[in-house]
Amino acid sequence: MNHVAKRRRFDEQYSHGVRVRKSGDGPGRSTGADPDGELKCGLQVRRIIRDYPLTDLTHAALSAVLITRNAGGQLGACLSSLGFCDEILIVDSGSTDDTLDVARRFNSRVIQHDWMGFGRQKQFAVDQARNDWVLCIDADERVSPQLAASITQALLRPATQIYRMPRRNRFLGKWLRHGEGYPDWSPRLFDRRSARWSDDAVHEKVLYAVTPGTLDGDLLHESAESLRDYLEKQNRYTTLAAQQLFERGQSASALQLVASPLVRFVKFYFFRLGFLDGLAGLAHIVIGCMNSFMKYAKLAELIRSRKTAA
Repeated sequence: MNHVAKRRRFDEQYSHGVRVRKSGDGPGRSTGADPDGELKCGLQVRRIIRDYPLTDLTHAALSAVLITRNAGGQLGACLSSLGFCDEILIVDSGSTDDTLDVARRFNSRVIQHDWMGFGRQKQFAVDQARNDWVLCIDADERVSPQLAASITQALLRPATQIYRMPRRNRFLGKWLRHGEGYPDWSPRLFDRRSARWSDDAVHEKVLYAVTPGTLDGDLLHESAESLRDYLEKQNRYTTLAAQQLFERGQSASALQLVASPLVRFVKFYFFRLGFLDGLAGLAHIVIGCMNSFMKYAKLAELIRSRKTAA
């Protein structure tokens, strides 16, 4: 896309501070209740247009990269927030719902690939992107207009090879502002020549050796799942995490079972002011503490099973 087209898209999507969306986009619509203060992005983008002449308004090409499986109910809101990207790439692992139909509506490039675990699957997706700069995002997340503007500005003249962004979580219908739910710093924008995803099956992370830049605006995580589904997912995650620790030869002790969730609770509920998020904040932190306990309990069970088999 040439710089004239880029300028036109800037003017259309951001000059009034709110992204242009089609009606019926559901959670992706801009509303006065959005916690990110979307109107602020208008001033930011007008500064971009002012500070960079028309002939300079070219940025490093960017691919948005997602992995999916049966994410049709959430994918539309996510993809509608990615209009500033040069490519949207989706690596799907056998969806049986309308995920692929939603992807086609947004002209996404889709690759089918068997599931390899979160870390390996995400890295496979990064490797398939047409551009070196990638924005890694989940189907239940969306880029706020202010974050989109900040990403675009950063890519005009990148100061580093990786950028982090604050991730805001919505839990039990409430946008969390403290504790474990915010700012939840996430390094999701990077040059794949300088960073990569870890091979972890769960709790994967981006590996890099440079100082990350910091972006303005929130990455909004708005899961539509029920509390029951959320707990079932956490149960699966703790099983994978325990198996991962077991394969690395890590031990489990009674002290870890007790201290890990206790330290976690004190850190996020008191020092990170999670109590200010009310019942939703308390429940979010307590479930995280329970996950710490269950991870080590399941690890202890695996170790005991191995000893019994021997």
